[in-house]
Amino acid sequence: MLALHKIPKLLCWIFSVVFTLLMVMTIYRFIFFWKFNPPGKGFSFAAFTIGLRYDARVVSVIGLTILLLSAIPFINPFKNSKAKQLWNIVLPLVCMLMICIQVIDFYHFDYLHQRLNATILNYTQDAGISIKMIVQSYPVVMIGIGLFILLLLVATGFKRLLSRFQHQDNFHNRRGKLLFVVSFLLFGILIFGRIGQFPLRWSDAYTLGDDFKSNLALNPIQSFVSSLNFRNSSYDIKKVRKNYALMSWYLGVTDPDSMALNFQRNYSANDTPSIKPNIVLVLCESFSAYKSSMYNNPLNTTPYFNELCKNGVFFDRCFTPAYGTARGVWATITGIPDVESPKTASRNPNAVDQNTIINSFAGYENFYFLGGSAGWANIRGVLTNNINNLKLFEENDYAAKKIDVWGISDKNLFLESNRVLKQQTKPFFAVIQTADNHRPYSIPAEDKNEFKLLTYSADSLKRFGFESNEEMNAFRYTDFSYQKFMEAAKKEPYFKNTIFVFVGDHGIRYNGSLEYFPKSWTEQGLTCEHVPLLFYAPALLKPQRVHNVCSQIDILPSIASLAKIPYMNNSLGRNLFDTVAYAQVLGHDEIIPRLPKYTAFVIDHDLHTIGIVNNQYYYLKNLKTGKDDLVSSIGNNPVKESAETDSVKNYLQQLTDAYYETSKYLLLNNKKRK
Repeated sequence: MLALHKIPKLLCWIFSVVFTLLMVMTIYRFIFFWKFNPPGKGFSFAAFTIGLRYDARVVSVIGLTILLLSAIPFINPFKNSKAKQLWNIVLPLVCMLMICIQVIDFYHFDYLHQRLNATILNYTQDAGISIKMIVQSYPVVMIGIGLFILLLLVATGFKRLLSRFQHQDNFHNRRGKLLFVVSFLLFGILIFGRIGQFPLRWSDAYTLGDDFKSNLALNPIQSFVSSLNFRNSSYDIKKVRKNYALMSWYLGVTDPDSMALNFQRNYSANDTPSIKPNIVLVLCESFSAYKSSMYNNPLNTTPYFNELCKNGVFFDRCFTPAYGTARGVWATITGIPDVESPKTASRNPNAVDQNTIINSFAGYENFYFLGGSAGWANIRGVLTNNINNLKLFEENDYAAKKIDVWGISDKNLFLESNRVLKQQTKPFFAVIQTADNHRPYSIPAEDKNEFKLLTYSADSLKRFGFESNEEMNAFRYTDFSYQKFMEAAKKEPYFKNTIFVFVGDHGIRYNGSLEYFPKSWTEQGLTCEHVPLLFYAPALLKPQRVHNVCSQIDILPSIASLAKIPYMNNSLGRNLFDTVAYAQVLGHDEIIPRLPKYTAFVIDHDLHTIGIVNNQYYYLKNLKTGKDDLVSSIGNNPVKESAETDSVKNYLQQLTDAYYETSKYLLLNNKKRK
């Protein structure tokens, strides 16, 4: 007890308050576990551990606030007796607010099987109906009485707690001032939630790989605050149903149902191979098509990848649905365009549960390799929650050292991935996500003897799509890294039975004109989404360069088809190798006849436009003004108005709306299959 007397009374009181609030949250988590734990599922220490960190973050915010306010003498209850009355009112109200949120969370989960989030605010739009439903469904009166009694007990408890410390003798010396600094730092660390580059986020709960454990770990206050920016992220069910006929036909839904909004398509494999092929999917950072050798860029930045494309199936008109790495990862893994705005879908707690075709690869080992941390944009939660038995490798899992904020170099990432993959005895599905083609454009000193830096004039760089020699050499370094990876992989037994897929996560906008692209690609911003897409498997695929438009969302259905894996597709992606489906023409003559289904949906979150690219046109519409346009995607001449082009524009407008409304719906309704 003598040691406690050396601690300032103010700090003792603050930490007692914080500990009390932490105990309230912990007790609630045990109640939640006892009530909702599925039969046969045991106690999860990991869920309670992560939950304790979430709770500590919330109460530390309160503790830090009290500490800072108490620095003002007239608010400090140990310097101003009148301040005691203030805190005896404020703290019980804070505690009761916390308890009320937990009560609401309890019944919210009981009703919707979801933890409390900001979408509950939408019920205020029909407040009368919502209140009647609550009153008729739950014992509101008894709950109210219980909360009132609890308020009296809480108020008494906090009053006695403060009074106890006010009457306590205190003998702290000058070291007491240092304890205030230590306390400030401790609260800051607990609020950040971890020692590392990224703070503790709601998505970390989903690394537990179990829906109930994830829900058990979550803190309702943090979940509510985290989802505030997404409270209006929803869809118009009338618009979804209005566009369902066109969208379901377009996707080839065999059992259409406009009421149930069924988008499910099941695909079987007629001749399943005795030896299942491995899959390596490489997500290439900022792999903008116009900067590369495959599109005749005079700087010849990717000569090795160009040769790979000549020996694989290369789709030279592939588009990402949107700009940005998080959006590119989302579209690739889920098969749904990320139409969330302004933040990404990966940051939306309500969209974390997603079905992915990767899980159709039964008997496969699943890997995800990236050189840095998966904490950005809540990607870790999206990956670990939705890909079964995923082995996620991050910067601290490699022998190679970090070179910058993005972790280890791409070359070392590929070589480290190869070391893991060559040891596998089962078929595997591996995703490798690169990062070096990104500021600060780091190139390891260890590679500079072999990888020679080049220098071009500012005029040449600008003319061919680069801002600086650093950016251009970083782009070249990605090609060097691809070469080192493929050379290493070719030495391993797994190589001959592996399908390698390379795709850019997004492109880069070019503000100017490119000599070797139509004007629409720069003036309407298509360079932002245009990326190379390569399927490379010399033993399995005959080389071919395909000029038909396709999308990043088509990758997983196409991989499953090549690997002859039966799968269920609930996304908007389609199999690029299904020539029968792609050869179909529209049966709706009133819309437009004879138009193939080679299209890609594009949304530009910066310019607020949505649109469709096909083999001949790019239709785009501004979401704010409603202004739309139809431009050529193959030439520089304006599209002349005629009956045919009017029909094309009308159809693409309808398809654009259908894609957009359906994507908004599926972001929240593409739940993974149990």
